Parts: sequence; structure tokens; C-alpha cells
Amino acid sequence: MSSLSQPVIKPISDLTSIPLSHHHVRAFKPEQLSPPRDFTQPDFAHDKRLIVEIGAGKGKHALQYAAANPNDQLIAIERTKAKFDAFAKQASSSNLHNLLPIHADAIPWIIHALAPASIDGVYLLYPNPEPHNPNQQWLNMPFFEFLLSRLKGGSEIILASNVEPYIDQAQHRALATWCLPTVREQVPNDSARTHFEIKYLARGERCWQLTMTKPEVYHTRFDSWLAV
Repeated sequence: MSSLSQPVIKPISDLTSIPLSHHHVRAFKPEQLSPPRDFTQPDFAHDKRLIVEIGAGKGKHALQYAAANPNDQLIAIERTKAKFDAFAKQASSSNLHNLLPIHADAIPWIIHALAPASIDGVYLLYPNPEPHNPNQQWLNMPFFEFLLSRLKGGSEIILASNVEPYIDQAQHRALATWCLPTVREQVPNDSARTHFEIKYLARGERCWQLTMTKPEVYHTRFDSWLAV
């Protein structure tokens, strides 16, 4: 286990000379974010696929996923303490050795915990659609490029929402800005991955899932960037 660390800062010339696979202009600056409080480098199982869920809430999807996929290791990150405490309590009694709940802001945790091309999938289930602050939507943030750099080629980011305009905008950004193939589907009415999903479907609302795939060959400005 390693504790607080300093990132390797790439010269600007290195970052700008890479032929990028997307059209996003503003570069993220991971070197400006410190590790979360009490951060330690987790030990990952090298014989399992590594999946990350951002905004795990009380852990309903995380617990279900880990139980159904014993050959995957799921890192489930939740920032809100009350939600995380409820999640952690259930996780501690579940005896799921392939589930690691993390109480942290996902962005600095991912920066300092994950190596380039190390994860096999990301779940973003019912994030805040940020209607009054679209710059905080996941696909509008410069951090999204860094997140893509942590994914292996051919891996997927799965985004779900009950707000159709949000999914419309996300799909447009995925295609036009990030150059990612997408598949858009309506969530089945009997799906029960999260408490939000259960509530929305019970009210008769339609929910949508957008699956974005990182191409096998894809270049970002952070493909060699590693906090050490």
C-alpha cells in the first residue's frame, strides 16, 4: 500500500504532439488535483476484469453486479457520506470479496488510483443531469478524456438516465466530440439496478441507457500519464 504521492507531470510539448482520437480542445490538468484524504493505493486482483462504478449511491447495483459477476472486481465510488455509510454496511455483511466500496470524490481518486488502460468498464447510472450547469455533465468535462485514458481499448462506458434530453446531448457529444461508437436503448420496465431506476420506472417514466465503446486504437493526452 502506498500513501500520498506526487504525479509525473508531462511537458506540454509531449501532450500536444500526440495525434488525438477525439475533438475535445481543453486539456484536463490532473497534476493540479491532490489525492483524496487518507488515500491509499488499492490492491487490484490481476486475474479479474476491473470495473468502476461512479456514483454508487447506497450500492444496490454494485452489490447485485458483484454477486452476479464473480470474475470481475468492482470498484464502487460514492462521495456522499450518508449514502456511502449505508452502502458500506451492506457490503461488509455481503462477503463479496470482489467488491471494493470507496468513499471519495471519484475524479481525484481515479487520477491517483488507476493506471492507463487498466479498467474494463465504467458505470454511470443516473448521475445528476446538471440542467443548470451543463459544464458539469460527464461528457462535457475535460476529465472525460482522462477517464477514457484509463479504459482498455474495446471497453464500455454505460450511462443511464430518465432525462431524455440529457441522453440526447450525451450521445451527440460521444459521437461528435469524443468519436465513440454508441448504442442507445430503452431500459426494460422490469429493470431494478438502482433505487432511482426502480422509482422512475414505477412512475411510468422511460429510462434510457447509452453504451459508449472506446475503439481498440484510441489516443488521448494521458495515455502515459501516471501518478506515482
